[in-house]
Amino acid sequence: MQPGYEQPSQADMEAWREQLTAIGQQYQQMLGDLVGRMEPSEAGKTVYNDMRDSLAAGLEALVSDPQAMYDAQWRLMQEQWQLWQHGMQTLAGQSPEPLAVPPRHDRRFKDPAWQEEPFYQALLQQYLLFSRTVEELVASLDNLPEDKQRSLAFYARQCVSALSPTNFVTTNPEVMRRTLETKGQNLIDGMARLREDLANSAEGINVTMTDRSAFKIGENVAVTPGEVIYENELIQLIQYHPTTEKVFKTPLLIVPPWINKYYILDLREDNSLVKWLVDQGHSVFLISWRNPGPEQRDLTWADYMQMGPIDAMGAIEQACGEKSVNLVSYCVGGTLAASTVAYLTSTRRGRKVKSVTYMATLQDFSDPGEIGVFLSEPVLQGLEHQLEADGYLDGRVMAFSFNLLRENDLFWSFYISNYLKGEQPAAFDLLYWNTDGTNLPAGTHAWYLRHMYMENRLVEPGGIELDGVKIDLRKISTPSYFISAKEDHIAKWNSTYGGTQLPKGPVTFVLGGSGHIAGIVNPPAKNKYGYWTNEALPESPDEWLEGATFNEGSWWPHWQAWVTDNGYADADPKKLVPARVPGEGELALLEPAPGRYVRMTIPEVLGEQ
Repeated sequence: MQPGYEQPSQADMEAWREQLTAIGQQYQQMLGDLVGRMEPSEAGKTVYNDMRDSLAAGLEALVSDPQAMYDAQWRLMQEQWQLWQHGMQTLAGQSPEPLAVPPRHDRRFKDPAWQEEPFYQALLQQYLLFSRTVEELVASLDNLPEDKQRSLAFYARQCVSALSPTNFVTTNPEVMRRTLETKGQNLIDGMARLREDLANSAEGINVTMTDRSAFKIGENVAVTPGEVIYENELIQLIQYHPTTEKVFKTPLLIVPPWINKYYILDLREDNSLVKWLVDQGHSVFLISWRNPGPEQRDLTWADYMQMGPIDAMGAIEQACGEKSVNLVSYCVGGTLAASTVAYLTSTRRGRKVKSVTYMATLQDFSDPGEIGVFLSEPVLQGLEHQLEADGYLDGRVMAFSFNLLRENDLFWSFYISNYLKGEQPAAFDLLYWNTDGTNLPAGTHAWYLRHMYMENRLVEPGGIELDGVKIDLRKISTPSYFISAKEDHIAKWNSTYGGTQLPKGPVTFVLGGSGHIAGIVNPPAKNKYGYWTNEALPESPDEWLEGATFNEGSWWPHWQAWVTDNGYADADPKKLVPARVPGEGELALLEPAPGRYVRMTIPEVLGEQ
């Protein structure tokens, strides 16, 4: 018997037997749930086929380049020999330098056991060496077409991430400790959570990221006071209550994305862009998009334009008598805003928009980033067939796809905590919003993916036609303000920069720190991330950055100075007007903000129980 080993008591043995029986039952039930989901949708099949074809293309490229395979094998053999020596030295009580270390931002291996216990040290070193070999091998295949190499790199990374020792019970030290401490109760709880998440997923697994019961829309998220003053089949228009006695003459219309809900811009008071804009003296109006179902299948991009920004501008004129607005848009809402401004320009109504702001917005889709992996021609055709059959894209499928762009942070970390550790997710408002998805109508989404992502027609003069009008972004004379985020993985900043080269009117480009959300929702009080500015707009984004100046803090005050100093908001004290209170204009109040459209969940829209 080993020193320190204690013979388990009869009670302990009996407790373990009961737990193992319970684990077995949960496992069998979970397998039943998985078997019922084994047949993927038509869109899912094309993704699997694309992954298979990408891996096959990689194998074929390796066969045609035996030197690359030889170099990788020789390097791996050398590293295995070094790893064996490293293990022997560790067992002899020495502390050799590790052969590889995780990147600083990789939080998977933060537990001390990965550095202190020989078993886990060896596992970590083996995994890191394997990961590096795969990455370098894929990068060396320069005889592959660019799109195939990009897909191969993405799918290879997904496989490598899935094989991490942190994702398995017996090779994760935190999970092993938890399992011994709870006698396996964590695994029972985890499998129950996995079954629940499977039941609430459309395809793949939408892991629960936060305690959803901790949030209620209108109570602790989306709380800025306002009123719904207009609605149609697609939008509700919210007018927010003023907090200043005087306001700028020109009202502000926010066009958020319709992937997820608008309240990313109004999570809570201390980080709400909506609240901050109201406090700066703007009359703020915001579009709240409907969560569409099969009944909205035929809605088009032109419908989103007409029933979205254009109808909203008409309602704003009725509410406060102003014929012009400043547009502030975000992500795909920005792509729609650009389309709208170009359409109004072509129909000689361009003066309805005094300025337009694009937050993390793609207009030039020549390099859409990793999301382009899901948009090869075969995958898009499968998705189009699925959209034609269903009439919509389930928002949960879109969420799963976006999470795979940062799989370790947005999927595997929750897989481990929820299903292996059996933990209840913490309450976090941003992740609550992230899981509050919306469906996408077939008529809009299929057209958007093909005409913009695949064919990049928006940058072509006349390449896009809306309601019989061919639009041209190069004819836009409306002043434009672009704000992008340096670490954005959804709308790459150097891709969004391409939009600055299109309009003929004055353009300002600002680059914020952090990513797609934090780089935009960055309140001044936090004094975080900073931003870069450069008055020049060279053709190359890298050249722009080389000549840019870094500024501390939030970009919000910079934007406020831009919109007021240039006269777009009519901020001259002589032009300020009494604060506009919802209901004082021609439009009656329909209901308090945030309204009912933002509360529409995917299960409710689809009639799921």
